[in-house]
Amino acid sequence: MAYIAAIRINTTKHHPFPFDVPAVKFARNVDLNAPVSFIIGDNGTGKSTLLETLAFRLQLPHMDGAGYGKKCFDAARTLAPFLDVDYAIDRPIGFLFRAEDFGDLMNSVDRQDARLHAQLDELHGTVPEHIVREMKDDANLQLHHMRRDYGQELRSFSHGEAYLHILQEKVKQRGIYILDEPEAALSPAKQLALIHFIREHLKQHRSQFIIATHSPMLMAYPGAKIHEVNAEGMKEAKLEDTEHYSITRSFLNDPELYLRHLG
Repeated sequence: MAYIAAIRINTTKHHPFPFDVPAVKFARNVDLNAPVSFIIGDNGTGKSTLLETLAFRLQLPHMDGAGYGKKCFDAARTLAPFLDVDYAIDRPIGFLFRAEDFGDLMNSVDRQDARLHAQLDELHGTVPEHIVREMKDDANLQLHHMRRDYGQELRSFSHGEAYLHILQEKVKQRGIYILDEPEAALSPAKQLALIHFIREHLKQHRSQFIIATHSPMLMAYPGAKIHEVNAEGMKEAKLEDTEHYSITRSFLNDPELYLRHLG
């Protein structure tokens, strides 16, 4: 049994943004009563907005360690009063994984490292290099936060490996885990690794995963609910009936059919 049985945006407003995006307009009774649910649709349909609103309502922590005061959560704060959540059982802890937060986290460490390198540049040649490196590491608060939150420095990993490592560190107990387009950081092989990780986690813990994705590979998760949203509405769909699956399959079966028309 899932923690959240269903969600709905309870308003008659259809404008302005964020009330005018399809995932908000048509979120009238989104059945999430499964261990894994997907919200899918084209760019701009509001998948991320809907999931961020749910995460805001639940006050789930997210990767950058901050709350929900950032401007990128303006839409979620606007919609939260209109979001109804039907709980199947009391909710536990959880986490919000956004691809953009992951990129910001990795880039923030590098930016601070570059600033410190410039500030300490005059010490090179007069102070031993290992001392300069220690000074730089000691002053890099972002690096300290990364080691504190995720057990080690992640810059030695590829993006996909680092993303999976963060998942493994944060998804260790029962909870509600919201993933926004995780495939942005993952190769096809790493997407399979994510599927395996979720399956193994659910064998040991009663958790719920709610995922926005464009990846037919992830959508193939056994027994998952798939909600497809477009300009006409939102409906529950089988994998083989989704636009993502049909376009991907058709393209891979005959790439030349598509490519010869691209000039």
